[in-house]
Amino acid sequence: MTLLTSVFAAIICTIIWYKNAPKNEMKVGILCWLYWGASLMWLIDAVFEYIELGAEYFTPDPADMLNDLYLGLSVVALGLIVWLIILLIKDPKKVIRTALFKKKK
Repeated sequence: MTLLTSVFAAIICTIIWYKNAPKNEMKVGILCWLYWGASLMWLIDAVFEYIELGAEYFTPDPADMLNDLYLGLSVVALGLIVWLIILLIKDPKKVIRTALFKKKK
């Protein structure tokens, strides 16, 4: 479930990035790299777990699937948090900069 969650997030993010590719104002490419990196990590984890467990890998318990889903959603949420922090630091639309340096009358 962690692999599926991160792959779906990476695919959705890549579609959004590709649709807005020339502009790239919101730095969605960074989010794509985060999710594709997480997908690669979970793929390697799945390969090693399959080597260890064999055919049992394809018949997980429902409790394990639920835990993996929560872990996958946590990774997606953490990726969004990191992306938002980067977006706030870079401030591509200069919203924060103008709010901080706005002159009071």
